[in-house]
Amino acid sequence: MPSYPFIEVKQSRGTFLLSAIPASALSKVSYAAIRHQDQEEGAVQRVLNQSRIAGVKSFTLSGGDFPASIVLNWIGDGLHRNNGHVEFELKERSAQIIDGQHRVAGIGEAIAERPEIASTLIPVAIYENLNTTQCANIFLSINTEQRPVPRSLVFDLYGIASEELTDRAASRARDITLSLNEPDQAYAGLIKLPNARRQKGGIALSTAVSSIKPLVAEKGVLDQIGATSLEIQTQIFQNLFNAIADKYGDYWGERDNAFLYAAGFMGAVEFLHLRLIPYCVRKKSFKQEVIAAALRLDRTDLIKQGEVKGLGGRDAPRKVYERLDEFFVPAEEASVAFEV
Repeated sequence: MPSYPFIEVKQSRGTFLLSAIPASALSKVSYAAIRHQDQEEGAVQRVLNQSRIAGVKSFTLSGGDFPASIVLNWIGDGLHRNNGHVEFELKERSAQIIDGQHRVAGIGEAIAERPEIASTLIPVAIYENLNTTQCANIFLSINTEQRPVPRSLVFDLYGIASEELTDRAASRARDITLSLNEPDQAYAGLIKLPNARRQKGGIALSTAVSSIKPLVAEKGVLDQIGATSLEIQTQIFQNLFNAIADKYGDYWGERDNAFLYAAGFMGAVEFLHLRLIPYCVRKKSFKQEVIAAALRLDRTDLIKQGEVKGLGGRDAPRKVYERLDEFFVPAEEASVAFEV
């Protein structure tokens, strides 16, 4: 019978065993009891999300660590304590998963692809024979009281994390965003980094990265036109925003400038995606002066924050996009005959 060291932890509402068991044993004995599907005491889980499982599998295969405990409710027979060790038989459906079902499922799929992962030790916190109310209390304390990490901090950490653990497109978008924050660029000092002082106006790192990421992703629009290097992609975004900033002149730093807020930034990136990139590909140039010449925006009709304030969701960026499109006057080109 497998045996693993443990310590007993007593807290205000109960006692649990803290141990570490092989990933294969965890996958064997544990399962998710789904709320409103499984008619059994302790069923509090949600339906599994396949995309999250795939993410955990990929993380596991890349060598990621799992320092946080999987929380189990042991309901089967055969859990014994013996001289500081916990012992149990490898019987299926011995323990309900209170927290960590996607990690367990993802690790299980990783084992199927790379069997040596089976021996990896996974921390577990084992409660015994909890009822549904007790399981719900633990589930809620973990999933509602603990807030997720801010996206800006996640994207910022991509710059220092190991390459295999990062989102490549998000990491590229982060690098481009930080380049816009450099002293000679339109958003110099206006990209709000995590834990930085609060400021009126400016673009959160998470907003900028989320806007840019689809364009620089594999098979994204810039990949499709062959603009794949960081240097070229960075220059395209810098030229876009510098061209707009030049149109604004001294007004660029005013608090009512729509482009100093999320909606303005997002609307400009959408305009680049849908209108400027196809145009610049035809012109065979993304130079700032080419962008500026096609954008007949002048200081008598600037796009201001007051126009979009109060609009929610996608409406505010869409309004900025539509206003930019009003000023888009591409240079005339010779007609092209298409084969059909």
